[in-house]
Amino acid sequence: MRRLAGVGHPQVVDPSHPLIERVRRICFELPEVVEVEAWGRPTFRAAKPIFVHVAATTENPYSIVVKTDPEEHLALIEDGRFYGAPYYDRRRWVGADLDAPDTDWEFLTEVIETSYRQVANRRQLAALDALRPGHAG
Repeated sequence: MRRLAGVGHPQVVDPSHPLIERVRRICFELPEVVEVEAWGRPTFRAAKPIFVHVAATTENPYSIVVKTDPEEHLALIEDGRFYGAPYYDRRRWVGADLDAPDTDWEFLTEVIETSYRQVANRRQLAALDALRPGHAG
C-alpha cells in the first residue's frame, strides 16, 4: 500500500472515516494500486491513472466516482444508485454514494474492479486475472 499526500487543497473528507477505509481496502486488493491525495480527496490509481476518486462533491464527501465499461455505463446510470458526476465525462464516469441506505458493497466492489480494468496496463490486468480467474477478461 502506497499513500502519497497532495499539496495545496483543503481536505474535503476525513481519509480515516470507516466508509473511506472500506473503499481503500477494496482498492488495495487490486495489483499495484497507489493512493494519492488530489484536490483534497483520496484517489486510487493503477500506478498513474485514476480509477476511483473519493468525495465527488463537497456536498457529499462520502461518495466515489469510477470509470465504467462503455457497455455497462447506461445500465449503471439507469440503476438509480449511480449518477453522472460533476466535472467528469458523463459518458464514462459515474458517481455512487457510499452512505446511501441501499449501498450494495458486493456490487460496488465489482464496479470498482471494472473501473480498475478500464485504466490498468496489461501487466496489471494479468496479475489481477491470476488473482481472480473467475473475473478474467
